Amino acid sequence: MPEFRGPYFVHSSSFVDIGAQVGEGTKIWHFCHVSSGARIGENCVLGQNVFVADGVVLGNNCKIQNNVSIYSGTILEDDVFLGPSCVLTNVTNPRSQVIRHSIYERTLIRRGASIGANATIVCGIEVGRYAFVAAGAVVAGNVPDYALTMGVPGRRSGWMSRHGHRLPAPDEKGIMVCPESGFRYREVQEGMLRCIDLDEEEPLPAGLAVGAKAYDEFKNIGQ
Repeated sequence: MPEFRGPYFVHSSSFVDIGAQVGEGTKIWHFCHVSSGARIGENCVLGQNVFVADGVVLGNNCKIQNNVSIYSGTILEDDVFLGPSCVLTNVTNPRSQVIRHSIYERTLIRRGASIGANATIVCGIEVGRYAFVAAGAVVAGNVPDYALTMGVPGRRSGWMSRHGHRLPAPDEKGIMVCPESGFRYREVQEGMLRCIDLDEEEPLPAGLAVGAKAYDEFKNIGQ
């Protein structure tokens, strides 16, 4: 049966250890384990069979899909999406015979980034704001803001808008427009994209925070 623990929800099959911090409005579903020392922000959702290790930090409004383990050394900023069965690591060169518990490597997944199903994020890197890692990709290096990263090994294959659409080729002024929001984007220097119309740290306007059309309705716009 569901169980409400103060301001957040935990399914009765899950364990939240003493010492873990869980924010208001967060939902922790079936067969999860949140370790002591983990910090989870407000309005997060942990799907079935999610593990959150000691020392992990999740910002507000993070969505963690089924079968994801988030190991010590990982920091998620606000609004991060982790797809089903994606993999995060915390030691680059693991050996069973060598204990490295005191030197777990830091992985930072920045605001609004999405990690696709079955993707692997090798530890010690930074995934930039609103970056989009495609399903099944293996990422072993830093990912710029808004970058679409695909393949094995992962390589930047284009740019994604804040709404999760691949941006078209730039016009004569270097502008790329998101087909859903209408927000304009430009490379301010090679390999660095910025939104012209909304600062990366600002929340979405309420009218743009709820999807109204399916992805397929936008695919060919601007192509």
